[in-house]
Amino acid sequence: MLKTRILTALVLLPLMLSALFLFPAAAWGGFSWLIIVLALWEYTRMVGMRLPAQAAYLALSTAFAGAAWFGHWQMPVVAHGLVLALWLLLVPAWLAKRWSMPSGAAAWLLGWALLLPAWFAFLEWRPAPTHRDALALLAVMGLVWVADIAAYFSGKAFGRRKLAPAISPGKSWEGVYGAVICVGLYVVCVDHFGWLDIHLPLWATLLLALPLTAVSVCGDLLESWFKRSAGIKDSSALLPGHGGVYDRIDSLIAVLAVGNALRVLGGM
Repeated sequence: MLKTRILTALVLLPLMLSALFLFPAAAWGGFSWLIIVLALWEYTRMVGMRLPAQAAYLALSTAFAGAAWFGHWQMPVVAHGLVLALWLLLVPAWLAKRWSMPSGAAAWLLGWALLLPAWFAFLEWRPAPTHRDALALLAVMGLVWVADIAAYFSGKAFGRRKLAPAISPGKSWEGVYGAVICVGLYVVCVDHFGWLDIHLPLWATLLLALPLTAVSVCGDLLESWFKRSAGIKDSSALLPGHGGVYDRIDSLIAVLAVGNALRVLGGM
C-alpha cells in the first residue's frame, strides 16, 4: 500500500506542478475543472445519487463551468460571504450535530456550494501562467499539505484525546495542535520568501492562518462524515493507494474557498 501511494504521488505531484506553472489559462481552467468534476462525481456517489440524476447533475455542472469560463464570470461578493457562512458556521454545526446526508435538491445545492467556489478560487488565484500567480496558489495549497502531514504525524506520536471519535476515530486534538504549530512555521517561511503575495504584516498573516487551519480540519472531517454515512472507506478508487480525488482535496476545497473569500472581501 505504501509503495502504491508513493508511486501515485510521484505521478500526480509533477503533473500538478507542471499544470500550475506551465499551462496557459484555458488549459489550467480545464485541468482544474477536471479535478472538481471528478470530486463532484464522487460526491454524488456518497450522497446516493443515481442515474440519470447523476449524469444530469454532472452535465449541468460542466455546462455551468463552461459558461463561467467563456463568460469570464467571477463569484459575486455575496457568494463569498455565503462561502464564509458555510465553512465557518454551517459545517462546524453539521459536524457537531452529525446531521444526516442531504438528498434531492438539497444534495445538488450542497455539492455545488462545496466544490464550485474551490474551482473559482483555482481560476482567480492563478489567472495567468505567471510565476507570481502560481507561487501564490501553491503557497495556499502548501498550507493544506503541511497541516495534513503535521496532524498525521503529531497525532501518531502524541495523540491521546480524540477530536471527533464518532466521525474519524484516528484524529486527535494533539494532531490539530501539531498542525497549527507547523502551519505557523510554514507561514513564516512563505511570507519571508514573498510567495503569498498579500499585503499584510506577518502577525496578521499568522492570525489568518489559524482559521484556515481549522477550516482544513473541518473539510477533512466533513468528508469523513460523508463516507461514514455512505458506509464506504474511500470516495472512489481513482487514485491507487490514495482513494479518490475527493479524498485528496477534501481539505483543499475548504481552504481555497475560504482563503479566496477572505482575499476578495478583505481587498488583499
